Amino acid sequence: MKHAMSFNAMSSGVPYSTNGSAPRCGHVDGLTPVTPLSPGCKACEKQGDGWTALRICLTCGWVACSDDSPHRHAREHYQETDHPLAGAMDPDSSWRWCYVHERKV
Repeated sequence: MKHAMSFNAMSSGVPYSTNGSAPRCGHVDGLTPVTPLSPGCKACEKQGDGWTALRICLTCGWVACSDDSPHRHAREHYQETDHPLAGAMDPDSSWRWCYVHERKV
C-alpha cells in the first residue's frame, strides 16, 4: 500500500508520510569507519566547559558536544562542513543523527 507524501512547513521541508514513517536517508550509504580525532569536545575544553554527550562526525571523525550540551558544537561542525551524519561516541551505541533530515537514522 502506498502512502501519500506530504511536506511539513514547520520542518526542514523533508517529505514525510502520513503514517509517521520517514523516507530512507541516503547519507548512510557508503559510510566507512572513522577514528575519533579527540577524546572530547576540544571547543568546550578550550572554554573550560563540559558537555552532556559527545558526537562523532561520521565523515571525518571530528568529536564535539551534542545538541543537549550548552554550545552544540557538533551541529556547528555540520553547519561549517556540510558533513551530514553524527554518531554517539559510545562504542556500544548504534545511534546516528542526520542533520540534513533532522532525524535519527
